[in-house]
Amino acid sequence: MSDKKVLLDYGSGGKASQRLISELFKAHFSNPVLNRLDDAAFLDIAGPIAMSTDTFTVDPIFFPGGDIGSLAVHGTVNDVAMLGARPRFLSCAYLIEEGLEFEVLERIVASMARAAEKAGVYIVTGDTKVVPRGMADKIFINTTGVGTMLTDAYPSGENARPGDVVLVSGTMGDHGLTILAQREGLPLETKVESDSAALNHLTEKLVTEVGDIHVLRDPTRGGLATTLNEIAQSSSVGIQLEEELIPVNDGVRSGCSILGLDPLYLANEGKFLCILPEDKVEKALEVMRADENGHGACRVGTVSAENAGKVIMRTPLGGKRLLNMLEGEQLPRIC
Repeated sequence: MSDKKVLLDYGSGGKASQRLISELFKAHFSNPVLNRLDDAAFLDIAGPIAMSTDTFTVDPIFFPGGDIGSLAVHGTVNDVAMLGARPRFLSCAYLIEEGLEFEVLERIVASMARAAEKAGVYIVTGDTKVVPRGMADKIFINTTGVGTMLTDAYPSGENARPGDVVLVSGTMGDHGLTILAQREGLPLETKVESDSAALNHLTEKLVTEVGDIHVLRDPTRGGLATTLNEIAQSSSVGIQLEEELIPVNDGVRSGCSILGLDPLYLANEGKFLCILPEDKVEKALEVMRADENGHGACRVGTVSAENAGKVIMRTPLGGKRLLNMLEGEQLPRIC
């Protein structure tokens, strides 16, 4: 591409659009399905399937540990994986502000391609729209994912049962605090970095090697506390957390202390929680800790029939604290 910035003409559907598709998107996303460049992608896929869509508007678009491109792949791949499915295909749609540097767009597209390859999914169709300056903030990306189900007894937020155990795959709050610190230029003493990552390879091992997984969820917006509240209400159970067992990085803990934030309400983009029967816990932890995205896995709580619909956390001093769902938008544009 000879232009240094994205022009309105790139979204016109004419010659400039064709150059953008062939010299950028097709060059980075090349695969047998996309390369046909038909109006729709022909997918050789049999049901039942899982499907999810999300739109990514994160600000800033580049941050420690990732960027809007890799985040757009990870977010949708993870949503499909949390249903106990194997993500296979993604669509992507770009809303680009006129004047965005072409070098920036290519960095984002290349990052998406790497993320998709590592996750083992094909980007098979997409769309590009360019809007006049001021009508968008640099770039927004929508991704939709489709995957094949790995089990009939798929994990669901409705399946938590009294006696189950709550596991998390690692530290909480890394992504949310990283975005806030980067956006506001906060001088934190300890480095923080987003945990953005595709979790599908690990969740597939849990579903196929451990089995009887009742719930899988990635605690994104609203964090661990809000996600557990959703599960407690959907399953009509109570959830008890042990505060001292919940892993939080030192940098996130100190940053939250300074800013008055609770890491249990901050977003994560490379962590998940798993709820399953007690007799499956050791095997699940063994599988999770053997994976690069689950080496910090640990047990943080239990499910009971008491206090249905509520999440209660026991503090290190033996007190109890009710964790409500997040109200309002604590940190806008974090994903």
